[in-house]
Amino acid sequence: MKGSARYAATATHRERRKGLRFGLTWRFSLALAALLLLVVGTLTLLVLREIEVNQRERVEALLKQRSELANLRVQQTYLANPLVDAQTFLRRSGPQLAADLGSLLSGAHVVLYDANGREVGNSLPLSRTDAVRDTLDYALQGKIAYEVSEDQLIYMAPLMWTIGQVGVVQIHYSLQADRLFYDSVAAGMRNIGIGALAFSFLLGFLYVRRVVRAIRSLHLAAGDIREGRYITESPVKRRDELGELSEGIAYMSREIKSSFERQKQFMGSVSHEFKTPLTSIIAYTDLLDMYRDDPQLLEEARANMRKEADRLLEMVEKVLRLSELEQYEFSQRAEAVPLRPLLEEAARRLQAKATQLGIAIRTESEEVTVMADRESLVHIFLNVLDNAVKYNEPGGRVDVSCSMRGGNAIVRVRDTGIGIPDEARAKLFEPFYTVSKDRARLSGGTGLGLSLVKRLVLLQGGAIELLPSASGARGVTFEITLPIASSASAAHEQRLQR
Repeated sequence: MKGSARYAATATHRERRKGLRFGLTWRFSLALAALLLLVVGTLTLLVLREIEVNQRERVEALLKQRSELANLRVQQTYLANPLVDAQTFLRRSGPQLAADLGSLLSGAHVVLYDANGREVGNSLPLSRTDAVRDTLDYALQGKIAYEVSEDQLIYMAPLMWTIGQVGVVQIHYSLQADRLFYDSVAAGMRNIGIGALAFSFLLGFLYVRRVVRAIRSLHLAAGDIREGRYITESPVKRRDELGELSEGIAYMSREIKSSFERQKQFMGSVSHEFKTPLTSIIAYTDLLDMYRDDPQLLEEARANMRKEADRLLEMVEKVLRLSELEQYEFSQRAEAVPLRPLLEEAARRLQAKATQLGIAIRTESEEVTVMADRESLVHIFLNVLDNAVKYNEPGGRVDVSCSMRGGNAIVRVRDTGIGIPDEARAKLFEPFYTVSKDRARLSGGTGLGLSLVKRLVLLQGGAIELLPSASGARGVTFEITLPIASSASAAHEQRLQR
C-alpha cells in the first residue's frame, strides 16, 4: 500500500509538472500573440488613417484648385461680354460654360448654379443632381461644401466676383481609384500583419518553449535535490538570468551535499568519541560488580570514571557550543575589549593545572583593544592555552604575547611541547581531529577545541594559523589575528548589515 501511494503521489506530481509546462508555454505564447496582434492592429490602423487623411487633403487641394480655375474662367468669359448682368449671363452661357469647364478640368463632371440655386449648366445634361440640395444651400452662403455619394465626391464652391457671389460651381470627383488604392493598401497591410503575426508567434512560441524547457530542467533539478540526488553541474547552460539561477542551484546542491557529508562525518565522529569514555565507564562498572572488596580497584575506578565523565562533559559542552555558533551567530555582542587583562586572566585560570604538570606560563602583552565578543575571546584564549599546557612536556614553558601590527592585534601562544607533524597541519582545525589519540585520551583531549576556536575567531573578523616551526625547534606557535577597535567596529557593522 505504501508503494502504491508513493507511485500515485509521483504520478500526480508528474501530471502537475506536465500541466505546468503546457500552461506556461501556451500562456506566454498567447500573451505574446495578443501583444503582437495589438501592435500590428494599431500600426495598421495608424497607417490606414494616415493614408485616408492624405487622400482627403490631396482631393480637397485638387478640387479647390479646380474650383478657383473654374471661377476664373467664368469671370473671364463674362468680362468679355459685359453687356448683360451676371445672372442673365449665367443663364444664357451656362450650358456652354459647363461643357467648356468639363473639358478644361480633364473631363470632370461640372454643374453651374446661379445665385438662386437654379441649375444653369451641366457638362453631363442627363445626370441628376437633386440629391445635393442641402449641400447647395450651404454653398450658396459663400462657403465650400461637399458630400460623398456612392463612389463620387460632390464638391461645391461659391463663384465669387468683385460684385459678390454670383453662383456656385459643382465639381464631381470619382473616389473609385482612391478607394481601390486604400483597399489594396489595407489588404497588403492585413496580409503583411498576418504573416508577421504568424512568423513572430512561431518564433515567440519556440523561444518561450525553450525558456520553459529550461525552467522545467531547473524544476527537475530542484526535485532531485529535494529527494537527495544532488547535482554537481549546472542543468541549464545559458548566458542570462536563467543560466545564473542554474549555476546558483548547482552551487546550492554542492553545498548541501557537502554539508550533509560533513554532518554525517561529524555525527560519526561524535558517536565514536562519545563511545570511548562511555565504554570505559561501563567497563569499570562491570569490574566493580565483580570485585567489590578491592580498595585499590575502587580508587582506580573512581578516578578513571571521573576523568572519563569530565571528558564526556567537555565534549558535550563543545558540541553544543559549535551547534549554537552554526545556528545563532547573531548572539555575538561586539564591544571594546582590552586584551592584556583578558590574557592575564586566562593564564591565571590555567596556572594550577600548569603547575601540576611542571609547566611555566609567561605573558608579555601590549595595551591593545579590540572590538569583539568578550565571552568568545575567553573561550578562544582558554582553549588555546589549555592545548599548550595539555600537550607540553614536563618542565616546559608556554609564552603568551600580544602586540599590534598595522590595524590588527596579534596574539601568539607558543609552547615547548610535542609539536605537530607536517602531515597533520591541514586537518588540525577539523572537529574531533587529534594528532595523537593516545596522548589525547591521557590528557582528556576531545579534538573539538581548535575547531571551536577557529569558528569563534572567524566570527570576530579575525584569523588563526599555525606558524611554521623553526628548524630543530620543539613545540608549536599559534597566531591569532584580531582587528583593533576602530577597524573591527566597521567590519562588525558590515556583518550586521549583511
